[in-house]
Amino acid sequence: MSPRGGQRAVARTLLERHGETFAAQSGIRLGNTPQPLYQVLVLAGLLSARIRASVAVAAARALFDAGLRTPRRMAEATWQQRVDALGEGGYRRYDERTATQLGDGATLLLDTYGGDLRRMREEAGGDTVALRGALRKVPGLGPAGCDIFLREVQGVWTELAPYLDAKAVQGAERLGLPGDGGKLARLVGQDETAAFASGLVRAALDRSVADDVLEASGA
Repeated sequence: MSPRGGQRAVARTLLERHGETFAAQSGIRLGNTPQPLYQVLVLAGLLSARIRASVAVAAARALFDAGLRTPRRMAEATWQQRVDALGEGGYRRYDERTATQLGDGATLLLDTYGGDLRRMREEAGGDTVALRGALRKVPGLGPAGCDIFLREVQGVWTELAPYLDAKAVQGAERLGLPGDGGKLARLVGQDETAAFASGLVRAALDRSVADDVLEASGA
């Protein structure tokens, strides 16, 4: 098998075994509509904390199960309701601060964009730097959170693709794949980039994921 063929086999195995996006894992049916986009933003903020990804996903599910699926519902909820939902998902270490940030962030989105992140996208005009700058104004969404959001939504905001950030590249290098985003993206289909990026991040976060993929692919 050629080196290129070996890399494609690794990429395909990663997609098949670990390629579920974090949005899908959280029960979000992603589309270019306000509610799922907001849910991905919430998830990105939760994932960006120094906490296990599985806990962040569980906390996102708990918030959504509590009905806090839109900026309006998040803003109208009491601080204690947000704390309780986060606690239900096991997100206890940062629950009080995060509950405040979720409320403030929802209010910001309502006041600035009418609760619709597509307006933020429109104002950025296809400029990823401008979009990142707007996202950074959301309380609790630092550089890592911005990367997570953009990585997850690239399947519906296709001007972002391929979006393979430093964490995804770290996973690629652990798998013996190219450390260049453009080369990485060519290993999978254009509509698979978001799932591929999620798999790469899992490989970066958990060495056992990388070991599983390398063994299963025969690399």
